[in-house]
Amino acid sequence: MVKLYRSAVHPQHWIAYGDDIGWVMFPAKVGGWNERRAATGLHPKYLFPIPLRLAFNTGLPEAEQNGFSRTCVVPRSKVA
Repeated sequence: MVKLYRSAVHPQHWIAYGDDIGWVMFPAKVGGWNERRAATGLHPKYLFPIPLRLAFNTGLPEAEQNGFSRTCVVPRSKVA
């Protein structure tokens, strides 16, 4: 199981941890998983767990396997 984190030290990246992948970081952008690298020097004080679904469009395999890549956002209509 992969867990997703945000870091106060690396605000433009996602941090992921899993038994099979270890600690990795990748840009928080579409396709960012392709630019992943080992995450070193992380301090738990600056890591905040977040829902895996937030990385649905990054290419993170676990997010896609759970169907998050097919999630769509429907804009809410304005209320008069």
